[in-house]
Formats: sequence, structure tokens, C-alpha cells
Amino acid sequence: MISICFFLYIDEDVKPFPPEKTKEIVMSLKQPAVFCNMVGDWPALHWNVKYLSAMLEGKTIQFRLGLKTVDLVPQFETSCSYVEATLEEFLAWSCGQPSCLSGPFSCYDYSKYWAYADYKYIARIFEDKPEIFQDVRWSDFGFPGRSGKESTLWIGSEGANTPCHLDSYGCNLVLQVQGRKRWHLFPPGDTSFLYPTRIPYEESSIFSKVNIANPDLKRFPKFRNSTAHVVTLSPGQVLLVPRHWWHYVESIDPVTVSINSWIELDADHEARVEEAITRMLVCAIKSAENPSDGDLWLNPTEVEATSHEINLQYLNKAVSAYLECQETSVSGQAGSSSTGAKQRANTACKRKRREVGCEPESCTLLTQECDFPTPKAEELKKIPFGPHLIQVLPQSHKTSVMGAVAVESDSGDLHENEGEHFGKLHCKRNRLLMSNDCETAAHQMDSDCSPCTSQTALSTNDLLDCLVNPHVINLVAQLLLERMRE
Repeated sequence: MISICFFLYIDEDVKPFPPEKTKEIVMSLKQPAVFCNMVGDWPALHWNVKYLSAMLEGKTIQFRLGLKTVDLVPQFETSCSYVEATLEEFLAWSCGQPSCLSGPFSCYDYSKYWAYADYKYIARIFEDKPEIFQDVRWSDFGFPGRSGKESTLWIGSEGANTPCHLDSYGCNLVLQVQGRKRWHLFPPGDTSFLYPTRIPYEESSIFSKVNIANPDLKRFPKFRNSTAHVVTLSPGQVLLVPRHWWHYVESIDPVTVSINSWIELDADHEARVEEAITRMLVCAIKSAENPSDGDLWLNPTEVEATSHEINLQYLNKAVSAYLECQETSVSGQAGSSSTGAKQRANTACKRKRREVGCEPESCTLLTQECDFPTPKAEELKKIPFGPHLIQVLPQSHKTSVMGAVAVESDSGDLHENEGEHFGKLHCKRNRLLMSNDCETAAHQMDSDCSPCTSQTALSTNDLLDCLVNPHVINLVAQLLLERMRE
């Protein structure tokens, strides 16, 4: 089945949906969808790499580099290399120009590596050019005042990818600016099929142990039961990723640029309590290990393991914010307020908050809207799907053994088969990325990098993987909140 996203020749000032209707759609949809013809007048559509390079005026940004080879294990951020480079140097490298032979990318063959400048907060990299924030106009989606200042920038080469994960907070709006990206999305109900893990640890990101591009079905047999929703996002399109949808994202063109913004939700209050509990447990247990036995458990974006005292403060603030919002919600039902309830939450920014200079000791409680409308059941049936709003439909069959149905499009069409991926697991020394993955300190590995069946020793990661399983954390959070209500 092929759905086509048509780009109609219409007045740029006339949107297919007014802001109020668009916000209603965003807040009510429980499945991914692509908005078309909503951003034709956004100056941000001109943010290709050449334009951004000129705007940055030689300023360097950090790129993450990974191998293009497809292994059976995910290529987490802890196993990547990092360089500081200008966008001009990135373009030269991605085009294979000789000038890059002596630059920051000189050690990385373009045919073997991809590069990704991901999670770059626009407010930080363009802090000296605040006028550029207005090029991004999320007000058209019903969020007045939200601009590039509350958005992040992503610049990648072909093959650049983000490991499969779900975001603990909010829903996600993603604008594709240059090139195309393929999104593999899985519903929240597939969580157990994706083998969630918190190692490597990063606040608000729950990773999957499965390499979506080349799943190891011997180790992760339940992945067969997952149902992928796959879409290729083209320039000018905006993808809605609903709350708790898993996603694996890969760049499929030589250069890609995209902009996203996470929209806060009422449910984030409870999620932050769960995140605070997870942070306490992970930091306490992993920091207690013998340093000589330590693995790469902390994602590079987390900078350092925070102390128990700081984590306890974080937990208390998260619980207080949750209870306050609950009280406000109850009182709001008794009598409406013209200003709406306000939610406050510690580290309300999505991932990488420390990148914008907010350390745990100095983080303040941020104020966000807490009273998003809840649409009625009959309203959900009236979502105006059509040429301007395309459903990202599930595959017509379960995930195959060596690949997944993907979407390929030069003109916005949204469903087509993707070829199979083949790869061989290469065990890398000193990489203890997650439970049972090449953990040579805890397991004797055979030539195929499989755990020796005669070895029964458990590692810290084995214990931690069970202890901070999202289902366990959710139960602990419920018990903790019940105690606070007593």
C-alpha cells in the first residue's frame, strides 16, 4: 500500500490546518503521522549545511563518528569517536575533498564512517545570533512562543543514525530540512519485544538492546513479534512521534539536516519521578564498582555521575512537582482558571541539558503549561487524514528475520520495501555496553562472541539491567507516590 504526500501549489500563508486544530491533532494522535504543506513559509527551510556554515562563521561543533558496518549489536554513543570540526570541514569530508586529509576528519575514511552533529541546541550554537530563533515557527502547530530557541539541530552524513530508543518525556515534532531520513518506529506496546535497557545511561532515553538494522534473533527472539512503522521523511515534512514510541533513525542521503522540538505533556511529571529513581540507582550501583572493572556505562552526554545527595534532591523535586500538578488538576476540575495550571519539573529540557550549561546543583524548576486538552473519543475519529496529514502505517507483516519494510521516496510517498541487511558481530575489547554484550569480565566468550554456557557469573550490569527495567521502575514510582499521599 502506497500513500503519497502531495506538495500542493497553494498560498504559503494558508495552512491546511489552523494552529488550534493542529495542536488538537498533535495532542490526540497516538500513532506517528506526517504533516505536509505546513512549513512552506518557514525561513528554517533554507537551513542547509552551506547556509548554516556561513551563519556559524567558522565556529566548531562536535561530531559523533561511527562505523558504517552493520553488527548484531547497536552502535551506542559510548562506542563512537568524537571530533570538533566546522561545517565547512564536514562538507569537504563528506564530498571526499583532499583538503580534509589534514583536518579533524583525516583519520576517518568517508567510505567507512558516518558523522553526526546531533542534539545541538540551537539556543547554544547560535547564542550570539538570537534573531535566527524566529526562523522556526512552532506557533503554526499551536504552540505560541515556541521557536528555534526551544529546538535542537541535527546534521549528519549518509549512514548517521541514532540507536533505537524511546524518550521518557513529551512527544516529538521533527522538521526535515535537507536530505532524507528513515524512521523505524515501534509502538509502546512493543516495549518488551525491544528488550529495553538503561545501560548506557542517559536521562530520559531508554535504549533497545536490539540493532534494528540487523537484529540478532537468536539472542532477542521476541523481536519477531514487533511491528515497525517505517517512514522516509523528506524536506518540508514534519513528523509527529507520539509519547513513548520507540524510534531508530538513519540518514539516507549524503547530507541531512533536521530540526526538532519536544512538546511537554502532563504525563511527564510521573516520568520524571521514574527518571529520578533510575538515576539514583544507576549512579549508586555503577559508582560503587571497582574503577578498574568499570565499563562505558555513562553516555558521553551525561558528563559525570552525580552524587547521591544531588540525586536525592532531584527525586524530591520531581515528586513535589508531580504532587503539585495533581493538586492543581483536581482544583482545576472544581473551578476553571483563566490562566491554566502550571507544571514545574527539574531538568525539564529533553536530553543533553548540561550542554546548555545547567548543572544538577543549579537547575531550577521550569514552568510549562500543564492543562493540555483531552479530546473526546468522537473527536479522535475525526482526525483529518489526507494529503496534508499522512498516517505512518504499520508493516503489513511482522518484522522479518533480516530486515524491515521501509519507506523510500523522492516525492514523499510513504511505503515501500527495504532491502535486507547482513552483518557479522565483531566483539570489541573493553566495550561493556550492556548486559551480556561482549562482557569479557563476566563471561568467557567463544569465537562467535557468544557467552560460554558453562559460565554462570553475573555482572553488575546483569543485576542493574533487571533492577532498572522500566516496568520495575514504574512499580517503584507508584509505590513511592502512594507513600507520599498517605
